[in-house]
Amino acid sequence: MGNRRRATERGRTKPAVIGGMIAVVVGGAGFGVYALYGGGAVADAGSASGAKAVKSGPLSAAEVKSAATAFLTAWQSGDVDKAAAATNDTTAARALLTGYGKEAYVEDVTLTAKKRSGDTVPFSVKGTVAYKTLTKPLAYESELTVVRRAKDGKPLVDWHAAVVHPELEDGDKLVTGEAGTPPVKALDRDGGELTTAEYPSLGTVLDGLREKYGKKAGGKAGVELRVVRAGSEDAEDSKGTESTKKTGSSDKNPDKTLLELSEGTPGTVRTTLSPALQATAEKQVAAKSKASAVMIKPSTGEILAVANSGHGFNTAFQGSLAPGSTMKIVTASLLIEKGLASVNKEHPCPKYSTYGGWKFQNDDKFEIKGGTFKASFARSCNTAFISQAKKLSDDDLTKQAQQVFGLGMDNWAIGVPTFDGSVPVQSQAQMAASLIGQGGVRMNPLNMASVVATAKTGTFHQPYLVPPTVDDRTLAKGSRSLSADTQAQLKELLQYTAAAGTAAEAMAGLGPDFGAKTGSAEVDNQKKPNGWFTAWKGDLAAAGVVQQGGHGGETAGPIVAALLKAGS
Repeated sequence: MGNRRRATERGRTKPAVIGGMIAVVVGGAGFGVYALYGGGAVADAGSASGAKAVKSGPLSAAEVKSAATAFLTAWQSGDVDKAAAATNDTTAARALLTGYGKEAYVEDVTLTAKKRSGDTVPFSVKGTVAYKTLTKPLAYESELTVVRRAKDGKPLVDWHAAVVHPELEDGDKLVTGEAGTPPVKALDRDGGELTTAEYPSLGTVLDGLREKYGKKAGGKAGVELRVVRAGSEDAEDSKGTESTKKTGSSDKNPDKTLLELSEGTPGTVRTTLSPALQATAEKQVAAKSKASAVMIKPSTGEILAVANSGHGFNTAFQGSLAPGSTMKIVTASLLIEKGLASVNKEHPCPKYSTYGGWKFQNDDKFEIKGGTFKASFARSCNTAFISQAKKLSDDDLTKQAQQVFGLGMDNWAIGVPTFDGSVPVQSQAQMAASLIGQGGVRMNPLNMASVVATAKTGTFHQPYLVPPTVDDRTLAKGSRSLSADTQAQLKELLQYTAAAGTAAEAMAGLGPDFGAKTGSAEVDNQKKPNGWFTAWKGDLAAAGVVQQGGHGGETAGPIVAALLKAGS
């Protein structure tokens, strides 16, 4: 519902709807409409010249109740103009409230206000969706917030689309009709149906599959009330009897079904998900707050599992987070290719390293004297990488990420929306920070599972959830592979880290065909860093992040290790 709504969970007073008018009850005493609108309520003091003073300051309880009552009463009675006039955005409110009846076909609306919390009044909505010969009851909860208009101090409802329905974002609308997109029945790789009842994390994934494949999968649309996103193009036929969603809708935020009046016939879409591994991923992330994980098959790119402990935004596929030291996999491949590092050659790891005016340090300010690059990588020595910044061009890391690892090109086509990583060209201190996964570098677990998979195979295989043969789409490719020597050294670094470095505890018992890298990404105004972990075992690769979790080996590591064990 957005930040505006999330910040309003406090105590409330309860009005009741009586004959189309709302009476607000406080402590058992009823305030009639007369009391709310001014007869006996607080009056504005006039100036000496008789002009009315502009009221300012916090809203009184009576003002909040009065404004809420005016809006809800007008909306319930069908007086759209009056309801819109009770808000601070008359035009937007009138358009959405008009569409509520004429496009969403909601009638017989009853609005019941509940206990006020400060300037916010929650309320319940009951009505009937009536489309042609079909009818179905509609019920949900919403809320409104009252604000004071600056020019005259008048209390008004702060208008946002979410006032009408909590699933709406500003610019969205509600539409009832034949769904433009038929439903889909998503199947796992074994042919079993994927449902949110069994796999709660898959809600956004299933929405994305319907958006992309509903029409292609051979299903027939049903009649439904749905949220049509601002990025969608909706066309109604001349009689207003059918609403068809065209191509070109927002890929990042699919339309959402709120109520089915008649079921459509779903088409079938087979995915690459493994039911056993998906169940494991769901269980693992559920044990931690803000955890996300992805598992793929390095040799092909098939996505075997995806899960988020929060079932709203799909951080695993669409997150944009600094990856911390897991990015050192990409940087290490760059340094090896340029001859700036070699697995068993001595490499500097001082306590501090300065570049671009910034002083970088290692965790707990450790140093390794006379150590090799392998020792620095396994210990996750920041300064071992920062010390090489002066020998690199500003765009070297960007080119390595794009050409070898397929990152930052915004061209992945996995079957649902994704964020494909970002490694922007930067200079000075920001370029140095990028070498250790900070600065402007942004990734998600899907990206980092792909990174370790590329290190394992030497060649980027774009991850995919739906086989490309389903719709003949073209998968992204890297422009070059790792050289045999670079790949061998990179694998040795990752294997040593899994066996004797920062990843050893989590990866215990999974060797010898394995490799891993930990990461901790600092975030401004966050007490603990985000914990990252990415690893492979055999032909399995996985990555996970626990936001505000601390060290990756301790937080995300067990999640990734559990997935690798389950798939072995």
